[in-house]
Amino acid sequence: MAKPLLKGMEGVFIPVKDPNLSAKWYEEKLGFTVIYIEEEAAVMKIADQSQTVVCLVKTLNHQRMKFPDNNFGVGKYYNFIPRDIEETHKILLEQDVKINPIGGEGTTKFFTFYDPDGNPLGVCQ
Repeated sequence: MAKPLLKGMEGVFIPVKDPNLSAKWYEEKLGFTVIYIEEEAAVMKIADQSQTVVCLVKTLNHQRMKFPDNNFGVGKYYNFIPRDIEETHKILLEQDVKINPIGGEGTTKFFTFYDPDGNPLGVCQ
């Protein structure tokens, strides 16, 4: 196939217990902007220049996201792109976000942090 069939990603869906409470956390800790909130979901914009939205979906019998066991070392579904990975890590630590140390291979650096529902989220630069 000469041209890619798809051109990006519209939305990321994350299971949460309470969309309203989770939206406040994503806004305060990560700087996301609420587009709208309803009882079953909160839709948030990552940044002004980002086309991808994050949709926090209220789930019944909530279970945190868990990536299946693998030999590649992946334990999360999503990696966000920071402006500066060290600064992002420092700010999240200062805000008492549960977070793992920065790791890396070659020129790539990454870490995992956790939202209030225990969902693992990544940052990679």
